[in-house]
Amino acid sequence: MKETVERVSTKEWQDKRDRYVASAVSNGNRHIALKASGAVITDIDGKRFIDFAGAIGVQNVGHCHPKVIEAAKNELDHYIHPGFNVIMYPSYIELCERLCKIAPGNFAKKALLLNSGAEAVENAVKIARRYTGRQAVVTFDRAFHGRTNLTMSMTSKVVPYKFGFGPFSSETYQAPYPYYYRKPEGLSDEAYDQKIMDEFGYFFLNTVAPESVACIVMEPVQGEGGFIIPSKRFVTYVRDFCKKHGIVFIADEIQAGFARTGKLFAIENFDVVPDLMTVSKSLAAGFPLSGVVGRADIIDACDIKGSLGGTYCGSPVACAAALAVLDIIEEEHLVDQAEKIGSIFEKKALEWKNVFPFVGDVRRLGAMAAIELVKDRSTKEPDKERTGKVVAYANEHGLLLLNAGIRGNCIRFLSPLTISDNELQEGLDIIEKGLGAAQ
Repeated sequence: MKETVERVSTKEWQDKRDRYVASAVSNGNRHIALKASGAVITDIDGKRFIDFAGAIGVQNVGHCHPKVIEAAKNELDHYIHPGFNVIMYPSYIELCERLCKIAPGNFAKKALLLNSGAEAVENAVKIARRYTGRQAVVTFDRAFHGRTNLTMSMTSKVVPYKFGFGPFSSETYQAPYPYYYRKPEGLSDEAYDQKIMDEFGYFFLNTVAPESVACIVMEPVQGEGGFIIPSKRFVTYVRDFCKKHGIVFIADEIQAGFARTGKLFAIENFDVVPDLMTVSKSLAAGFPLSGVVGRADIIDACDIKGSLGGTYCGSPVACAAALAVLDIIEEEHLVDQAEKIGSIFEKKALEWKNVFPFVGDVRRLGAMAAIELVKDRSTKEPDKERTGKVVAYANEHGLLLLNAGIRGNCIRFLSPLTISDNELQEGLDIIEKGLGAAQ
């Protein structure tokens, strides 16, 4: 592969991309990757990039971890894909067992494996609808759950995810979700929580009756929405509301899970147990894999054989990789490492806030961290243009970096949790220089 890739120049690859690849597929960085290891990607010209994007939260254990590679190769010695619906294989069953054991909740659990995060969300909704006999699905302001028709309907941001792609799935609704940085002036966090909870209650009077709702799907930390972190009080309120009204509470852990937030799953930070969880991204270190795990009685409400599953669901190679990922998280203490990394980021980001008046907010849960850029701290007007300049500077100077937020004015931090101290500092230095260049 190396010789084949290097025979074509970066410019030629870029021209081929523009000619043959759908233009709507985004590229945060137009260099051509040659190899990746840990928290570093090297392109075909030998340029090195520190990775603060992690394939959008996929690489919590780092690129090409030796144990993941070994597990995948060992599985390939047996088969590529017999198809679990055709004949069973151990890695699928073993991974479901592991997920059931590590998922929160002291009740009988079951799991099923799928391909992508959006597919996991769709299946969680299918299960909830079957279990409750209801149709409506509730998500939240600024939510992101995928790019299929149903998950587009559940997603908040219009451009680029929804614009021109309707009609969307019916019976999907978006409830209020707290955003403490943008709460009304003079309101305490506690008073703001109460305001949002009051609005949440009114939502179920004014928009959709709780008796019609199959599930409420919540990101414990909103990802694409800008790394927005709710309070424990609000999450508990939503969970209690679901219990009261017989609604299935689903935690979307696709971006926030697998040690990223300083807990194995983000929902554990709130002392709340969901009925179902959706998992993907860092589950298999880059192999396409997702899953739904939770209460056995809910999942087994789908009692017709073949109503769940799919041709490629639960690839044995991906399952083997995922089992290695779970071992690595435990053996390398990545839950603790996430908090360490996040605290380093927070300390540096607060320094930026003191130096750069356009850094409006710094927030994190574990190593799921972000800064929000504004034109003026008093008005908090979002500064998407400056954010884009900082992200572009980073990508030009050896750091893979992404923005987030409904208004595109947040910079998110998703480095591998295996990143070295030196690599972390190097990346933070590049962001600082980018902030300086964008003044």
